[in-house]
Amino acid sequence: MRGGLPTQLCTLFALSSAISVVNAFYIPGIVKRPLDELLFHHWFSIKSYVSNEAIPLQVNKVYSDRSQLQYAYYDLPFVCPPTGKKHAGHASGRSISLNLGEVLRGDRIMTSDYDIAMGQDQECQYLCSHRTDRQGIKRARELIEQGYVAEWIVDNLPGATSFVTVDRKHKYYAAGFKIGYKGLSPVTGKQKYYINNHITLVLRYRQAPGRAGRNGGKVIVGFEVYTKSIEAAHRDSTGCPQDLRSDTDGLEMYIAPNTTKLASKYPSSSYLPEEDDVDDGSTLTIPYSYSVYFREDDSIEWSKRWDLYFNNQEDSNVIHWLAIINSLVICSLLTVIVVMVINRTYRQVHGKDGSGDDGKLLPKPRKPGNGTKSLRPREKAPAGLLEQKGGPERDDDWSSDEECVDDISGWKLLHGDVFRPPPYAAYLAPLIGSGTQLVFMATGLLILSCFGILNPSFRGGFVSVGMGLFVFAGMISGYFSSRLYKTFGGMNWRKNTLMTALLFPGLLFTTIFILNLFVWAQASSTALPFGTLVGLIALMVLIQLPLVYIGSWYGFHQSQPYEHPTKTNSVARPMPEQAWYTQSIYAALIAGFFPFAVVFIELLFVFRSLWQDKSGYYYVFGFLSIVSLVGILTVVEVTMVATYIMLCHENYNWWWQSVFIGGGSSFWIFLYCIVFYYTKLKIHGYISGLLFFSYSFLACTVYGLLTGTVGFLTAYAFVRRIYGAIKAD
Repeated sequence: MRGGLPTQLCTLFALSSAISVVNAFYIPGIVKRPLDELLFHHWFSIKSYVSNEAIPLQVNKVYSDRSQLQYAYYDLPFVCPPTGKKHAGHASGRSISLNLGEVLRGDRIMTSDYDIAMGQDQECQYLCSHRTDRQGIKRARELIEQGYVAEWIVDNLPGATSFVTVDRKHKYYAAGFKIGYKGLSPVTGKQKYYINNHITLVLRYRQAPGRAGRNGGKVIVGFEVYTKSIEAAHRDSTGCPQDLRSDTDGLEMYIAPNTTKLASKYPSSSYLPEEDDVDDGSTLTIPYSYSVYFREDDSIEWSKRWDLYFNNQEDSNVIHWLAIINSLVICSLLTVIVVMVINRTYRQVHGKDGSGDDGKLLPKPRKPGNGTKSLRPREKAPAGLLEQKGGPERDDDWSSDEECVDDISGWKLLHGDVFRPPPYAAYLAPLIGSGTQLVFMATGLLILSCFGILNPSFRGGFVSVGMGLFVFAGMISGYFSSRLYKTFGGMNWRKNTLMTALLFPGLLFTTIFILNLFVWAQASSTALPFGTLVGLIALMVLIQLPLVYIGSWYGFHQSQPYEHPTKTNSVARPMPEQAWYTQSIYAALIAGFFPFAVVFIELLFVFRSLWQDKSGYYYVFGFLSIVSLVGILTVVEVTMVATYIMLCHENYNWWWQSVFIGGGSSFWIFLYCIVFYYTKLKIHGYISGLLFFSYSFLACTVYGLLTGTVGFLTAYAFVRRIYGAIKAD
């Protein structure tokens, strides 16, 4: 009986660790499992093509690892605009319907003029000759300088640049292809810029599975793009280059300066610049052409065709396992500390203070006039998320004011103040409500990702499903917020409902809207369209708000407030001077470092996919789930320890403190973002830097509220538990 709580905690930790290790072997896109393949075939239909059937090619956007600004492909002034002719049953230039996630990530997918038919190789096909003025040339040079790549799509596969490892044993893809390249002039030594105006498309296919394959159907399992810059001269009557295979001069993005215009603009200068924004009507004609080749490849299964985009798998897997070992070691050390704290508290209540087996503290008489206020017995609260379970029964016979608890010290002195409502409780309840939404959303996303439902082939699915889960969790948010608000003594539950539904989401939306104004000015596809902004407002007001209202009504009118095991005194107890490490800022920073130490290695891979290598995909959601689970467990443990230390210092202002301690790791993560920006990234431009730091701050804020909510719920349950074990009057 004495070691029951520590034993249960150790057993729970061992069980969760075992489950984590088992789940670690399920990594979508790496390990082939029957369940993975079953889900993949169920959620994503296989499109097969018969011989000579038209295959649509869609163009999307251009993006760069050196910039946070993306641009729609057809918005570029130096590419062939769509003609409107029908290809594969659709007119070119028609926008493809996008989900919310695709819009938010800057996708602008449109049909193109490229003619592709299954099994038909084309040595060369002329596309168009596009005239570009000086502004277009300048724009092309800027994008080439920043390393922009284009994304095209065939059968939901992004066109990829193919690479081979050093030992030439493995092949992998990098999504996208460069729109141009730089080179030095052998004569002048100056930088030159060349446009890739000939594209070679290689589509790998195999026989379709099942009935479609027996009927001659084929499926695409690879889409490779090879680029080349070819000068405008030496072309045949169709517009194609006369010799595609030999090395030819590239097409330089350059228009000779108009010396007459420049001389009139700078009459008193002896030096005339080579380039200027003078619009003299000069243009450069860029001929575009492409080739198409089909290659049968039976070594790639359709369900595994995305694996080539997941490069450096073997090396990175070792690092992922090291991250898990690191997190488990830190969490294990904290678990030992938590077990010691629980064991000490358990022995203080049941072993040292003259208590019997039922946990009752023996009273002894005091001299008249020295009586102190004592704890009053309360009825046992109904079981729930935050309710204490298995607490000992109380005796209602001890009611004398001349009797008090023997040998009360430390945290037990706060029995009359520990449940005093916190300052600004009207803001705490809505924030905790929004935090429960985030917990539900994050849990759902990790589960769906581990089962392979959310994967790179479901473009924009992570954001779209996450938004849906967040909105649906409005009922949970309203319930927890209103019940906590009622516990704090609040009466205006409708006001609390509005704050829960609009406070945190409204702050996020306002910040994104302000950032969107800067992006709009750059004509970037990263900017959210006005219709999308209106849709987000409608989603928040017309769907989320009613769901929050339903949850709030049920939590306030149909549920009882959380019962506290001790009665709050009418006069607040003065607190002694606090040690520096128990103050809010220092405690949050110290406690927040441990969860950060658990997740920082895995964060490196997430940051690389989001900011550094946008041509790759983050795919190891199995590892991410394990590290996230251990990270949350670490937040729980550090919150319990920090709360216990604070109570032992007779500090009963733990409500807000538990939120700050739980979310303290967000500060270290944001600091990690700053270090990552200056040491790893090569981002250029004020707007790109602003977007990086702004989005990083928003992400850390969301993460901080999520973990802060976990910390609050942990501290609330912990405080109720230890004070529920005290029996005094």
